[in-house]
Amino acid sequence: MPTLRFTTVVEAPLTVAFDVARALGRPWPFDLEEVGSVRPERDVASAMIGRRGRVTHSRRFSGTAAGTLVEEQLDWEPGSPGGFLRRRRIARAMHAHLDAFAAAAERRALDVVQVVGAAVVDAGRVLVAQRSGGVFDGRWEFPGGKVERGESELEALVRECQEELGVTVVPREFVGEVPLDGVVAGGAPGASTMRVWAARLPEGEPVAHEHSELRWVGPEELDAMDWIPADRPLLPAVRALLAEN
Repeated sequence: MPTLRFTTVVEAPLTVAFDVARALGRPWPFDLEEVGSVRPERDVASAMIGRRGRVTHSRRFSGTAAGTLVEEQLDWEPGSPGGFLRRRRIARAMHAHLDAFAAAAERRALDVVQVVGAAVVDAGRVLVAQRSGGVFDGRWEFPGGKVERGESELEALVRECQEELGVTVVPREFVGEVPLDGVVAGGAPGASTMRVWAARLPEGEPVAHEHSELRWVGPEELDAMDWIPADRPLLPAVRALLAEN
């Protein structure tokens, strides 16, 4: 079965990249029927071409340090019309489509308030903070907050940690990204995500300025804690991070 693969990275949250891709559709002169979709991770569509041929177009979306990585794969079975099998024509159409998609996603991302979090690691432990007040009162999370307009994600991460912990952290590698189901700063429901970065603390001792408690915990303690819903999916990545530190 012939296969073509394409990749691009867009400066937009997972949810924005997925939604814009769905809105733009696919660059083929025929309709495809959706086979499966899991927002914002992947979608697959397929169509019969001619009497025996079938074309399947799959897309996968994953968070990276640079933005959302979009991996697209096009498979077709023998029997598809010869014109469709011209790889250069397919590649030109796909590259033009990806350029338009990346530009549209980056424009849309400007209207979405993003959230960042810090997995501050020291000697095989990670710093966790207990919420004070609100619907998640008493539950645990990684420090962080909203990215202000004109700020980069890492600038926001450093600022939020200074405000919440009273210390200056040094960001390190990207840990992961999780969709946020609710409304963030008046935005559309489910549009924002939380992107978490590892960080180290070169000096000073964190103080709970906005939380009821701070705690250093090891990997064996993570699962038993009462996490806010957005942070729990990141625990496997944080556990792997602690194994390396």
